[in-house]
Amino acid sequence: MKRRDFVTLLGGAVAWPLAARAQQSTKPPTIGYLAGGTPTTESQRIAAFLQRLRELGWIEGRNVAVEYRWEEGRNDRAAEIAAEFVRLKVDVIVTSGTPAALAAKRATPSIPIIFTTVADPVGAGLVVSLARPAGNVTGLSLQQTDLAGKRIELLREVVPGLARLAILGNAGNPGNVLEMDEVQAAARTLDLDIARFEIRRAEDIARAFATLKGRAQALYVAGDPLLNTNRIGVNILAAAARLPTIHSSRDLVEAGGLMSYGPSFPDLFRCAAGYVDKILHGTKPGDIPVEQPTKFDLAINLTTALALDLKVSESFLLRADEVIE
Repeated sequence: MKRRDFVTLLGGAVAWPLAARAQQSTKPPTIGYLAGGTPTTESQRIAAFLQRLRELGWIEGRNVAVEYRWEEGRNDRAAEIAAEFVRLKVDVIVTSGTPAALAAKRATPSIPIIFTTVADPVGAGLVVSLARPAGNVTGLSLQQTDLAGKRIELLREVVPGLARLAILGNAGNPGNVLEMDEVQAAARTLDLDIARFEIRRAEDIARAFATLKGRAQALYVAGDPLLNTNRIGVNILAAAARLPTIHSSRDLVEAGGLMSYGPSFPDLFRCAAGYVDKILHGTKPGDIPVEQPTKFDLAINLTTALALDLKVSESFLLRADEVIE
């Protein structure tokens, strides 16, 4: 080999790792997106999240990367996924659901974590306070426990003479447990008889419906990724039992549930993108206050109401943000 060729080869060998390091240094930041549901159940939320990121100048595949992982309603997968994000050294973790947020917090004390769809972040131990979260975690509260009474009031408007109410929730989700407690407390003040049914797996849903048969006039379905993932099955069983249902998200109403009242989930995920923007520009998560929802949606499915022989007043329909026919 000629000396000139050898020097050229040697120069290339030295230059390659230098170029690689330079390329690594300009590698776009990576967001680890840990969702409690599936690509289908989370599609509207992810679309809102990515749209807001684009508005803020972050374009997936160009100057930011997103690693998506799905619990598919199985809380046991959250810890494994969170640990994977730590190994991948993502720059920020965005979570959907209380179990996912708790798993991420246990996995890392340093990577910034932004939670969404958490019923009670202080009660769950995710943050010290809403105003001053401290640590590496912040995000958006759902106010689920605060809305329990409002949902029962809406049910009473549509279900005449409501006296017996069933609650269905995931006992493996700390946020669901808090919400079910609040539903029971609110129902007692209205002199409603309460039947509480807890699940932990998808297989428990059918058994819960078999047990509650004939014991209630309506069903309150707590907001949870497992129940959302299985929302079609939940609504089919509710229809067979002739049970009017109320949910926290209009996704379940679009899938055949009777009605929902709760925060606008697309709006929450747009806000989450704003948190990501702040963190990628250097703001510490502990310095960003936890926000509470400001936009709430009331949705009702008139096809379901008709199937249940329920008459919905004109005044109720005028208040609804979405009427599905």
